[in-house]
Amino acid sequence: MKAARLVAPRKFEVVETDVPPLEEGRCLIKLERISICGSDIRRVYGRELPEEWYPGPIGFSCHECAGVVVESKTPEFHEGQRVIVYPGADNPGGLVEYITSAPDLMCVVPDEGDLSEWVMCQPSGTVMYSCQKMGSVVGKDVVILGQGAIGLSFTMILAKMGPRQIITVDPLDYRLGWSQKTGATHTINPEKEDVIAAVEGLTEGNGADIVVEAAGSPEAFNMCIRLVRKYGTMMAFGVQPSPVIPIEHELMMTRQPTIIPSQGGHVPEPIVPIKTMVDLKARGIIDPGKLVTHRLPFEDLQRAYDMYLNQEDEVIKVVMSL
Repeated sequence: MKAARLVAPRKFEVVETDVPPLEEGRCLIKLERISICGSDIRRVYGRELPEEWYPGPIGFSCHECAGVVVESKTPEFHEGQRVIVYPGADNPGGLVEYITSAPDLMCVVPDEGDLSEWVMCQPSGTVMYSCQKMGSVVGKDVVILGQGAIGLSFTMILAKMGPRQIITVDPLDYRLGWSQKTGATHTINPEKEDVIAAVEGLTEGNGADIVVEAAGSPEAFNMCIRLVRKYGTMMAFGVQPSPVIPIEHELMMTRQPTIIPSQGGHVPEPIVPIKTMVDLKARGIIDPGKLVTHRLPFEDLQRAYDMYLNQEDEVIKVVMSL
């Protein structure tokens, strides 16, 4: 089967390897669509890992995957079903043609529709989980820092939950354009406006009830503390560039926000919110498939990752076909 692995910083190699053996209680899936997550870039592709790490594990790193069950040894799934697969600890990643999975990390998607769009229920599902942890947002002022695919998913989902206003912040105007299309009531480019002054003006000087960090930078994390009202809520979602970051401690102690850390890969049942998103898309309530801006073949893997890393060609989400 076709597979890929990193052989040097920001350099993939496509290889041929064996199809994984299928054990009892699992399914063998032929992957047809895979997509890139910002965490793949921040944690692996965009970094220079120690020399001895290379070449990396085959299939690493990718966790947004969808395909078709070709063999099943579990009663929960049968051959021919289209599924989203969340690679677990026993899978290095989804940059492979075939993958095995346990039922609790698989989700059926309808036979109708483009699988490139259905796979977007995986990243948006992780955002759904975070939105559920916020509680009610009805009538509240929400600020979202970062309008990449994850930030836009927050905008799209929260817009359906009844906030008074959604204020989005991003330095790229094309992303802010997407933000307006997905539900933002106000947008702010931090390179053109004073973010704090703008948010204070929109919230009668009180600050936001809820602030979401979806940018993945220490500056954005601390900006959330500056923007949240006293005793408000801060959702920390973005993947930071290092394990330890500086925090404006005195201001945090003054504002006393409720800080909710949340990432999809660290939830008790990661497939559950993905199933919820599949259902919402099937019912026409929320459509994360609209975030797909580029479709490429698997052979253009290197180009796809570079495009995402460098934010080229107004990319939001790249999906590759196997």
